[in-house]
Amino acid sequence: MGVTPVNLAEYEEAARGCLPREVYDYYAGAANDGITLRANREAYERVALHYPVLRDVTVRDTATSVLGENISFPVMVAPTAFHRLACEQGECATARAAARAGTIMVISTLATTLLEEVTAAAGGRTWFQLYIYKDRGATLELIRRAEAAGCRALVLTVDTAVWGRREADVRNNFTLPEGMAVVNLAAQAKQAFPKGVSGSGLAAYTAEMLDASVTWPDFAWLLTQTKLPVLLKGVVRADDAARAVELGAAGVIVSNHGGRQLDSAPATIEVLPRVVAAVAGRAPVLVDGGVRRGTDVVKALALGAEAVLVGRPVLWGLAVGGEDGAYRVLELLKAEFDLAMALCGARTVGEVERGLIS
Repeated sequence: MGVTPVNLAEYEEAARGCLPREVYDYYAGAANDGITLRANREAYERVALHYPVLRDVTVRDTATSVLGENISFPVMVAPTAFHRLACEQGECATARAAARAGTIMVISTLATTLLEEVTAAAGGRTWFQLYIYKDRGATLELIRRAEAAGCRALVLTVDTAVWGRREADVRNNFTLPEGMAVVNLAAQAKQAFPKGVSGSGLAAYTAEMLDASVTWPDFAWLLTQTKLPVLLKGVVRADDAARAVELGAAGVIVSNHGGRQLDSAPATIEVLPRVVAAVAGRAPVLVDGGVRRGTDVVKALALGAEAVLVGRPVLWGLAVGGEDGAYRVLELLKAEFDLAMALCGARTVGEVERGLIS
């Protein structure tokens, strides 16, 4: 690998050098002009931390909990698709890295490894991200398997009524290589991209399979189909967050799909305070999109998030060093968060205060 990367940006550069172009472009890509992708990062950079001084931070503890589950620091692994494009061991390698780092992995519906194997590799510390398929029987089968495998929550992604236009994927005619598939849908014969299409095979797959008619009553129906807590992912509006919690959501994840869906969606850190205010402590609020430094985690917590999720950086680590690379990415973030917490006068996650951000 040469020189070991010392931050997440360097891991991305290293991954760019070792991944096939179409794979790097798929992971890194965004919708249209990438306005929201850039906004996610730039918004964090605009937030200043107004740190207090003369506080004893000799002893610190980065641990916290989300939905009653203890994690070693307030960072979780976001659901991302097709890990085997980065590493032969795929999602299992990511799961082992997350377990080593003491955190939770959210398994994607579009995983390239069976969810049962991933959950076993994670020692049971997984959530399962769900899309609602046109075939509701296939959707329910995924839920039953996630429950049986020991996943501890469901994460319903709701910002994909239709698929964003990711021009790099169109240009590259992105598809999965032979021998790779959406394996958790194999029993329903929904594991393969359509044949003979030009442009993005993934976009063609989602147009054929996912249900664009999903509305709030469908979310209410879903809640009756499982005993697992269900979080709603893809929320950027306060009124949607409030409605989700009123209907019974166990949590809300502020997310714009990493800038891959609606280009010109707001940066997630900018809308986070409004969502937190609307939820008003009735459920945990998490956030993803643009987190690349430990200081970003502090900023998100100060604005009311209970934890953040990271996606692309874990894939960069996976591409560069497999399980060890993904683990090192998480450990880098943990070390940076610990340092930032100390320099902000906080000994625990609970002491990361709103006053840090004026």
